[in-house]
Amino acid sequence: MAAVTPKIRSRKDGAAVPLDDFDKRLLNQMQGSFPIVPRPYAEVATALGVAEDVVLRRVAELIEQRIIRQVTPIFDTRALGYKSMLVAAKVDAEHPWRPAKIINEHPGVSHNYLRNHEFNMWFTVAVEPDSELGLDGTLDVLQALTGAESVRQLPTLKLFKIRMDLDMSGDTAALAKAAEAVAPAETEPQPYDETDRAVIRATQGDLPVVSEPYADAARELGMPVAQLVEHLEGMVERRLLRRVAAILFHRRAGFSANGMGVWKVPEDRILEAGGRMAAFRGISHCYERPTYGDWPYQLFTMAHGRSKEECDAILDAVQEEVGCIEDRATLYSSTEFKKVRLLYFTDSFKRWEREHAGV
Repeated sequence: MAAVTPKIRSRKDGAAVPLDDFDKRLLNQMQGSFPIVPRPYAEVATALGVAEDVVLRRVAELIEQRIIRQVTPIFDTRALGYKSMLVAAKVDAEHPWRPAKIINEHPGVSHNYLRNHEFNMWFTVAVEPDSELGLDGTLDVLQALTGAESVRQLPTLKLFKIRMDLDMSGDTAALAKAAEAVAPAETEPQPYDETDRAVIRATQGDLPVVSEPYADAARELGMPVAQLVEHLEGMVERRLLRRVAAILFHRRAGFSANGMGVWKVPEDRILEAGGRMAAFRGISHCYERPTYGDWPYQLFTMAHGRSKEECDAILDAVQEEVGCIEDRATLYSSTEFKKVRLLYFTDSFKRWEREHAGV
């Protein structure tokens, strides 16, 4: 297979759309502090010191301008019993779009990127709790369909952090600042019932940008808005729902680079190092994953910056703070093939397995 080096998006600002101070404050609020209440935009407006209609109008404009991707509930895949993992595949470096299209057609693939490495296609895939194929069988089918030379399964062994929340106002120093270390999070499936499934089906996907965004879902479910909101709050407590938030188009919001820092550390320092890495504001994801003979890195971190140089600064600060690094590599994405929120409890998963594996 011919080796190629994909173009890394590194120019300062990239495709970013200019944002003023109010936009930045609004986006920070929408990402990190969007409340689960009957009228969330009114509370966002109060926090920003403006009228509710100002917030509603500007959020709608930011969606139209493709700065906000969607405002949506973020349900916890693992807590719902779905099996998921990160996968690194070695596909034809000269013609990656064909395998990308095949991978993207699986309803459990939420992210798929081309990265600057011999293992050049990186994607996350999930399957339903009652999947006939399971993850192993699904990956066997995808490898056969794409002609991937090699596939590396990289499931989560420990989850230290998963929170995609871009700091619109912080500078490089703020993003590269260490904070208190964090403990690994729970990743075990949690119990849920048919009411939970119905609530997820009714609320997942794009929430309407209106004063009462849960009103339509509440009517569909035959319950008052206040009862639906209370149920969603309970789902947060039960770890089925992580939060409701705005998801951004990174590059148009000014974050034109993302670097996956992978780290080899002494086995007896993994827990300590992972917790310290996860504490950095500029790190959105931090996991422990398995190693292979050709892949010695146990810890994975995602850094997001306004340039490649800012990502490098964040990862350099992580290395200096942690101090026990035996080896490090940084993989930059050159193409985003897919980025969506999963839709749960639909017939799309079983349909894909019937069409591609006859089960």
